[in-house]
Amino acid sequence: MSTLGSGPRRVLALHCTLAFGGAWGGMVKLLGEDLTFVAPDMPSHGRSVDWDEGSSFADTVLAASLSVMDDAPMDVIGHSFGAATALRMAVEHPARVRSITLIEPVFFAVAMADAPDTMGDHDGRAQPFVDAMQAGDRALAARLFNRMWSEAGTWDRLPDRTRAAMTRAIHVVPDTHAFLYDDLCGLLEPGQLDALTVPTLLIRGEQALPAIAAVNDGLCKRIPGAVQSVIAGAGHMAPISHPAETSEAFASLLERA
Repeated sequence: MSTLGSGPRRVLALHCTLAFGGAWGGMVKLLGEDLTFVAPDMPSHGRSVDWDEGSSFADTVLAASLSVMDDAPMDVIGHSFGAATALRMAVEHPARVRSITLIEPVFFAVAMADAPDTMGDHDGRAQPFVDAMQAGDRALAARLFNRMWSEAGTWDRLPDRTRAAMTRAIHVVPDTHAFLYDDLCGLLEPGQLDALTVPTLLIRGEQALPAIAAVNDGLCKRIPGAVQSVIAGAGHMAPISHPAETSEAFASLLERA
């Protein structure tokens, strides 16, 4: 786990798949005098122990995230799978959450319900990754996953240790399918998202995949009072590629939380 910044207001920060808690460093450079980011590493990521491959990965991440929270409610920001976890946390443990900021949550059940055509685009892009995982080639799968969600050519610019870390973590992705696609936790059922009362911000990049745009739009429609911010020029990795713009949007939410 990383503890970043030195400000009085504490934020639980949940990173994306194949990253680690330190990925919030760009935002912390801009907000660290006002905020402290408590940023755990998901299992099989960063300095965390490996996922046991027997438990539900989504349940394990939620439990680990809750275990590092303060007793008092915290602002929660999440990116990608971390954002989907933050959303679940707000629904299932509302007393622990002061506000939620969801950056491109990969909660594809929303897109499947609202804009199923966008999932055809997503699934076509993801198929090479799926094939590599089924073939047992985790190194190739990590490269393809990174290519799908990051800007072109990113993998070739990464240090060997970062590629190795991504390859170590890639096996968690298939286990998240039931949570993200099938809504195993029932977040879309009546009385769940529509009952949220915490201030909520949805963030996506201007270049977000169509399915992600559908997820953000659908969550904004379902969560009372939720607002959305689109980061100009950004893709999926806005907290890292556009920390200033992402920080500005996040700070605006905190002012009203």
